[in-house]
Amino acid sequence: MKRRKVSNLLGLAVLATVFERPMHPYEVASLLRERGKEGDLKIKWGSLYTVVGNLEKHGFLEAVENVRDGARPERTVYRITDAGQAELEDWVAELLAVPDLEATRFHTGLSVMLALGPDVVDQQLRHRVGELDRLIGDRVEALAKMRAELPRLVLVEAEYQLAMWRAEAEWVRGLHEELTTGAIPGVEEWRRYRETGELPDMAAFVENEGE
Repeated sequence: MKRRKVSNLLGLAVLATVFERPMHPYEVASLLRERGKEGDLKIKWGSLYTVVGNLEKHGFLEAVENVRDGARPERTVYRITDAGQAELEDWVAELLAVPDLEATRFHTGLSVMLALGPDVVDQQLRHRVGELDRLIGDRVEALAKMRAELPRLVLVEAEYQLAMWRAEAEWVRGLHEELTTGAIPGVEEWRRYRETGELPDMAAFVENEGE
């Protein structure tokens, strides 16, 4: 991934929103919330004004006017610059084209799951599937509502997340079944290791898988 002057993904969200038209940070935040972008970008709202300041510092945004709404404090309206538009387009192109190879928390957990016993892992996987099913149900319901108001073009990221959750749930169910039935080699050796502390012979696992 390219090293960027402003790497916070909230900066990308700000550029993409201000690209539509000039607006002040409070309006940017309101639109992002309205469009349900919090889940997609893991937004930390407390850093919004810092991010906007950094975008302005590096020439990606510029202030065009100050506005006042009644008794509220004066707000600065920003617009995207040519450099900001170029940065936005390059950033989005990179995100779409380059696979993200950073390990997820789940990936890391799988890599060290032998620290737990197979029965505990089985329990945690069942819990994960339940959580995924809940997320899938919530997202299906939310998408049904949003599709009545928004075009599909602005909902594809929600569709992608739904597809990823469904694929993960299917994979986790498969792993859970293999652990439960003993179809995956080495489960008994793993259980014995957790009970006795005696390290299993990994070579035997490989030989068993080839049988």
